[in-house]
Amino acid sequence: MKASKILFFSLICLMAFSANAQEYVDLGLPSGTLWKDVNEEEALYNYYDALDQFDENLPTLSQLRELKSKCTWTWTGKGYKVTGPNGNSIILPVTGFSDCAGNGELKGSGGSYWSSAPVDAKKAWFLGFGPGSVSIGNDMNCYGRAVRLVRSR
Repeated sequence: MKASKILFFSLICLMAFSANAQEYVDLGLPSGTLWKDVNEEEALYNYYDALDQFDENLPTLSQLRELKSKCTWTWTGKGYKVTGPNGNSIILPVTGFSDCAGNGELKGSGGSYWSSAPVDAKKAWFLGFGPGSVSIGNDMNCYGRAVRLVRSR
């Protein structure tokens, strides 16, 4: 191949990679937590799979509480636009969740995201929402929930 074709191909690959790059968004939260702009693989994970794959990048219970209390939540019909104190925002789409047998629930009308925080050997904390409500609760580790990663500034 000619050098110009290799360069052109390399630039196309780099542009495609850049277009698909995922970013962390600074919402201006007091803790300095940055939230990823998309869900992880748009999949549902049981708690132990999520913990095993994403460990320290799962939000803590205090990070979920901060997101819930310090941000403005606007229902879009397909999830929530979550706007931080500094005006930046992320979208948390409806993801539904699955029970321990893998049966989906709330598909198209609610979202459910794991935290890194266990309650005990069988339960863990999560953020859940539907039209008009956002809550933090705990449930069985075997349920399937979405994952949204965080990192520190």
